[in-house]
Amino acid sequence: MRITGISTHVVGTPWRNLTYVQVHTDEGLTGVGETRMLGHTDALVGYLREASVNHITGSDPFAVEDLVRRMKYGDFGRAGEIVMSGIAVVEMACWDIKGKALGVPVWQLLGGKVTDRVKAYANGWYTTERTPEAYHKAAQAVVERGYRALKIDPFGTGHLELGQEETRYAVSLIEAVRDAIGPDTELMLEMHGRFSPATAVRIAREMAPFTPAWLEEPVPPENLKALAKVAEKVDQPIATGERVHDRIEFRELFESQAADIIQPDVGHIGGIL
Repeated sequence: MRITGISTHVVGTPWRNLTYVQVHTDEGLTGVGETRMLGHTDALVGYLREASVNHITGSDPFAVEDLVRRMKYGDFGRAGEIVMSGIAVVEMACWDIKGKALGVPVWQLLGGKVTDRVKAYANGWYTTERTPEAYHKAAQAVVERGYRALKIDPFGTGHLELGQEETRYAVSLIEAVRDAIGPDTELMLEMHGRFSPATAVRIAREMAPFTPAWLEEPVPPENLKALAKVAEKVDQPIATGERVHDRIEFRELFESQAADIIQPDVGHIGGIL
């Protein structure tokens, strides 16, 4: 079996594009991969157009690791977010083809099933009026749908620093959410990598009474020493990883012991394997 080409399909959503790639083969099987891009969709599609000619077309879709290696190291330029996302969608599509050809789900090819159920948390549910009353109502609705964990970024346009007034308002939003969901529902605090270490630590202490399950990306993701500084000074678990684009880069993160929850994005880190 050989890959005869790929086709790309971009689906717009309110704040990001979803890019789907179909990998076609000479035996009629087609695999699908998907990633989401924030502001770099045209660059991703352009890379995939070149990669289709340079690396993908004519390849064996069963030789997933070989194709990934050529896409990552076959060009002189170092692989970054765009390239790793392009590799990811093609890699996923190859696993899809392999599973279809063998008549088994992909998880069976990767070692078999380990668990029957996986926890999920609600996100994006707070796109409503930014008031305690509106957040209280929205959070109640999420719990009523059956979720037992919610994630939220209550910090508005805060960047690097967050003034006392803005901090108090963010606290009031979280207080309303915690009141709505009760003490047993998990509440994750998303910080989107926007704050300095001092600001992140101060905010964490203000939010401590509401027992956040984790603090996600409290500082810019490329600054691991800043992350370690925050981790040393707060009691809440630290989560990060969705903007790390190469598994090699996780080594330094692991060595720092600065994170408690690791969040690799399969669509940005080169795929499933």
